[in-house]
Amino acid sequence: MIQMILTGLLCGALLGFVMQRGRFCLTGGFRDMFLTKDNRMFYALLIAIAIQSIGVYTLIHVGVFEFNAGTLPIIAVIIGSFIFGIGIIFAGGCATGTWYRAGEGLIGSWIALAGYMLMAAVMKSGVLLPLDTAVKEVQLENNSIAATLGVNIWILVGIFGLAVGFIVYRTLRKPKVKIPGLKPKRTGLAHILFEKRWHPFVTAILVGLIAILAWPLSVATGRISGLGITTPSANILQYLVTGELSFINWGVFLVLGIFLGSLFAAKMSGEFRFRLPDLRTTIHSFSGGLMMGFGAALAGGCSIGNGLVMTAMMTWQGWISLAFMILGTWTASYFVYVRPRKKAKQTTHAVPA
Repeated sequence: MIQMILTGLLCGALLGFVMQRGRFCLTGGFRDMFLTKDNRMFYALLIAIAIQSIGVYTLIHVGVFEFNAGTLPIIAVIIGSFIFGIGIIFAGGCATGTWYRAGEGLIGSWIALAGYMLMAAVMKSGVLLPLDTAVKEVQLENNSIAATLGVNIWILVGIFGLAVGFIVYRTLRKPKVKIPGLKPKRTGLAHILFEKRWHPFVTAILVGLIAILAWPLSVATGRISGLGITTPSANILQYLVTGELSFINWGVFLVLGIFLGSLFAAKMSGEFRFRLPDLRTTIHSFSGGLMMGFGAALAGGCSIGNGLVMTAMMTWQGWISLAFMILGTWTASYFVYVRPRKKAKQTTHAVPA
């Protein structure tokens, strides 16, 4: 138990610190792909996936643990991921983003987190469990992309790694945009850690390395998995309601560590402050949290569990989920951002009769 607590909190704190300081927000990244054609955060995600894929399959190759991709609940993954994508726009952050922004003192993220944990628990052990089970009954036998194509997994990992390397090379060759900033208050390491603006690609490398670290630390406690947010978040609420210790696992301490790491980073960088949302934002945050919990539980993972981890494991679940997550985000972005602007322009240019 002590090992579980310490390693889970440590890994989570590292992730929370890095994501908070690096502003590693996948919700904003997916949204910006649609609204401003800015793909940098998406490319950062691809970097983290590539690094994790190489690292984890190296661990598997040397016998640290075994991995089985299992079957593919195709309908659940598609529907759940699309709903999750819609939810993160209303909530103002994905599952991990909500945890780390809660550590910054953002009350709206606390509200979204409450809805997320509640609905995830309801789906996993509450009144919606029969629905979750029924939708997941539609299964495709093979979830491994390599097995489906009949190729060695390292061929896929190698091709993907080269493709990501080419994208990074092309992106870094573009002219840099200078961002004006205040004169730093600190120097040296303190400036780099708590003041300097982190490049999203540097943040992605660190996230990828932490994702690799999560696997052996988690496996050592009997949990054969890497980073995961939805089930551990539901487990916290399930434990508080039932008092059953079986709900306490390495993942629970991982998500608690994300909060603590983000809190420390926000405090040290001067970015922590309590911010109360207005009524409209409160409603959006809670409803978005509910959609996140429903979608992630149904899809078997969130933007981290599916979008970062299962993609790195080269599974159909991961990549199909990521595609429909992005589609859901774009759909919600249209109705939340684009459509109101179009209506406002039409109203402004309307000529009175």
